[in-house]
Amino acid sequence: MILTILYEDNHLIAVDKPLGLPTQADASGDADLLTLVKEYIKEKYRKPGAVYIGMAHRLDRPVGGVVVFARTSKSASRLSEQLRDGRFRKAYLAVLRGAPAAPQGELEHWLVKDGAANFVSVVPAGTPGAKRARLAYHTLAARDGLTLVAVELLTGRSHQIRVQFAAVGAPVVGDEKYGPKSGAALSALALHAASVSLEHPVRRAPLRISAMPPSGDPWDRFDPNLFPLNELIS
Repeated sequence: MILTILYEDNHLIAVDKPLGLPTQADASGDADLLTLVKEYIKEKYRKPGAVYIGMAHRLDRPVGGVVVFARTSKSASRLSEQLRDGRFRKAYLAVLRGAPAAPQGELEHWLVKDGAANFVSVVPAGTPGAKRARLAYHTLAARDGLTLVAVELLTGRSHQIRVQFAAVGAPVVGDEKYGPKSGAALSALALHAASVSLEHPVRRAPLRISAMPPSGDPWDRFDPNLFPLNELIS
């Protein structure tokens, strides 16, 4: 598999993860992004022995888009710190079936994950083990009963975007786990990690890395000029 490199220097490497590829190895035994990145670095720079690549964050297997890896342990530590204090910000594009009640706003829910079933549920506040989930969104366009939205995560919970939009009656297109079991032709999950904004771990300068959503339905129903990748995060 040929990787699409979005950014690369001695400290970081960012790639555009394809749909359906695990971020790291899982029980399936399929190829994974982390291993592919290590192989890319090893071959490009003719590095002997094991290659260090630190995973700062990950995407669910059905989700494509920007993933940033650290090339040194120092960079990995500093990226983790940014994730904890909110300086590493992530924005997504999603196509929803239907639309939220308001064209823009914030969603807040309390979520509990069943690890064995790999399923996240919305529960009342105060439920044991529940974690608060928040996101901000705004509508970019609507067509054919579908709504294109830009989303910024304000917390980083498992399956958060998918669960929260399903909870307000506007599930992500192609989401067979949290949306209707339609079996329709629109089977790929229409959720894309479009942009990340961070502070370079060594140079300390602001860095924004973006990737366009994949071609195909339902993305092709919308004008590509509607995808303001450099404006998704304020």
